[in-house]
Amino acid sequence: MKYENIKSTILTLLILVSIILTWNLWTYQPNFDMLESGNTVAEVTVKEKKGLQTIIQPDQVLFHKGNQHFGTTNSEQLKVLMKELGTWSLYDVENYTENIGNLDELLHGDGVVEIIFPDEVPIEIYRNVLKFEEKNIPSFNFNQIFIHMKNSEKGNGTVYFVSSNHQQVYMSHVSPTSINEFNREFFANAENYPRYFSFKASNTRTIFIPDGPVEMMEYRYLPVVLNSDEFKDALFSDPSFVQRSPIAQGEEYTDDSSKMTVNYDTNMIVYVNPTVETNYVENSNELLTRSIDFINGHGGWTDPYRYAEMDEYSRTVTFRLYSMDGFPIFNERGLTEIQEIWGRDEINKYVRPNIALELPLTTEMKSVSIPSGREAMEFLQSRENFKPELLEHVVLGYRMERDPAEHKLILLEPGWFYRYNGIWGQITKEDLGGSLRGLE
Repeated sequence: MKYENIKSTILTLLILVSIILTWNLWTYQPNFDMLESGNTVAEVTVKEKKGLQTIIQPDQVLFHKGNQHFGTTNSEQLKVLMKELGTWSLYDVENYTENIGNLDELLHGDGVVEIIFPDEVPIEIYRNVLKFEEKNIPSFNFNQIFIHMKNSEKGNGTVYFVSSNHQQVYMSHVSPTSINEFNREFFANAENYPRYFSFKASNTRTIFIPDGPVEMMEYRYLPVVLNSDEFKDALFSDPSFVQRSPIAQGEEYTDDSSKMTVNYDTNMIVYVNPTVETNYVENSNELLTRSIDFINGHGGWTDPYRYAEMDEYSRTVTFRLYSMDGFPIFNERGLTEIQEIWGRDEINKYVRPNIALELPLTTEMKSVSIPSGREAMEFLQSRENFKPELLEHVVLGYRMERDPAEHKLILLEPGWFYRYNGIWGQITKEDLGGSLRGLE
């Protein structure tokens, strides 16, 4: 009898243990917080990401009416114009290079709107901005868009995409309704924009420059120094293995294969990954897309940077800082540029400033009178050995420097800038006899 009782007790205990184990299995929840706080590296962003339309923007629009030319570089006005183009439906895209005829008349004749970008833009990446009816269109780059306000023989509006670097022209069409609306909103009011004059640099290039006196603002900023640790966490694959070392002008971060140098004298960050393959040429669309994605990946748009230049052969893409009113900003030491050099699948070199212009001193703003565009052109043409065919651009912009009166401040000084044989230069105040300060 005792034996039977013992068996019953053991059986009861086993049943209870089984019930408890089953209950624990049903109700068990792993501690995911503990797992996630282990070796997984969280995404680090310095600033917010930016959309394609903010990064790739035209620098200028020109309206050619008869023998007169009007235009603007104003960012807000250009955004409104490009938003209108984004509603169009383009179709029948074809290579028109062999049928050009008189290129100057085609592109700068009466009734033509000219939209100018700072450098070549792959049409594949810009399909996110413009709409095409066809799924498959030819692959090409462009740096100018020309809209013919006068309808073609078929009654359709004509839009040309032109690569001045490769002398290629692609033609597309748009409905007359879109052209008529654009005419009412923009072209019919062209006289309200500043007047421009033309300079024929060569048989294939005509440059348009603002005419008459120019008024611009001079700005001062108190710069903000960016957090080096945020860039370290964002750029290195495993920040926990990165070693920090002080150097004479700043600090250096290194792991087994990469190095990031932060120079507090020049206010520049240089990240180098020398182990990546360098003998590989991307196509322009992949190169530009990858470059934008890379900066978006760590929120590196710390100021209003825009796409400025691309060299497909050296796999280099440059983004330039622009002023709040849409003028490019230049600095000979690279303080206004973000530059990327790519290997096969990874960034090879990343160079950028470690400051941001977040604090404008509104009380220090001054109105400045800039010598006219004609004076600027007279100076360029008077230079010894000047070859007009090597002149690519003449633009108004800003030069960024430390304020000589207060070294902690950044000064944005307006002036004339030109691109000659691939290199940007400035026409200084001394070259043109100085500039006159207006009312503060």
